[in-house]
Amino acid sequence: MSATRMPPPQPAQRVGAAQKQSEANTPDDTQDFRAQLQAWLESHRASLVDSLRRLGKQPIGSFFTCLVMAVALSLPMGLALLLDNVERLGGTWQRAAQISLFLQIEADEAQGQGLRELIAAMDDVAEAEWISREQALAEFQQQSGLGEALKELPDNPLPGVVLVTPKEVDKAALEALRLRLADLPGVQQVQLDLLWVERLTAILGLGDRFVFGLTLLLVMALLLVIGNTIRLHIENRRTEIEVIKLVGGTDSYVRRPFLYMGALYGFGAGLLAWLVLAFGLDWLDGAVVRLAGLYGSDFALGGVPSADGLSLLLGAVLLGYIGAWLAVARHLRELAPK
Repeated sequence: MSATRMPPPQPAQRVGAAQKQSEANTPDDTQDFRAQLQAWLESHRASLVDSLRRLGKQPIGSFFTCLVMAVALSLPMGLALLLDNVERLGGTWQRAAQISLFLQIEADEAQGQGLRELIAAMDDVAEAEWISREQALAEFQQQSGLGEALKELPDNPLPGVVLVTPKEVDKAALEALRLRLADLPGVQQVQLDLLWVERLTAILGLGDRFVFGLTLLLVMALLLVIGNTIRLHIENRRTEIEVIKLVGGTDSYVRRPFLYMGALYGFGAGLLAWLVLAFGLDWLDGAVVRLAGLYGSDFALGGVPSADGLSLLLGAVLLGYIGAWLAVARHLRELAPK
């Protein structure tokens, strides 16, 4: 009788191996992350709602705080918009620095048009305009009031002109462009008022410095206003904050409602500043249109561009947030539990 062959012993299964593999595939980590994210979002939502509720309890005080901030925000933006409209009224700053190329008297229409196309293709030239001899004479007769006297002349004494508008108003660049244009064939004389360019550059530099300095002063004033406002809210909630700190509340938890409050103040101030600028420009536009009509012009003030308005709103929210952060960071050290 043959012995029954037994199967070879199988390796024992390690206890817990299957369970560890299944744990790696379970969504526990994902659920924990979702729970933490949901709790974080809920905390921010509660802070935002609490800030809105507290501002709603003091509507008059909140409105006047936003109004003070809006006036400070609208001043530099209003100056910048008015300067843009004044620049548009005068044409462009580049046109104020136009270069006049007087051609030789025998230059015909074809030569003038060819020279205009050559100049317009240059990189540092924004626009080139050809004025023929006949057009120049007609404009001179109309502007000088000597139409009948000029008709007695045997020939047209005015040459053709190419008006060149540069892309940049810079003294060195304009001088280099003038010298290059003077070397072109058929050009008899090149005229550029460099003194006016220097005055224009000085005026622009003065305006930029003034607006920049005013902006810095008003930004510091806004930070002081929002910081003082948040400080008052912190003092009103001093006992509540001390209790939260004693039971283990973190600084970020205490800080969060005040940061939302500062951002809300900035948002309200930005909206009010946008409305103030839009109303102010519309109010001035009527008088400007009447004045321009007396000079035969259809000039009108432009409104607040959407991009500028959104930038103003975003900047106001950022300033409110920064001011609140500075105020809370200072007072949290004083409210630390002893």
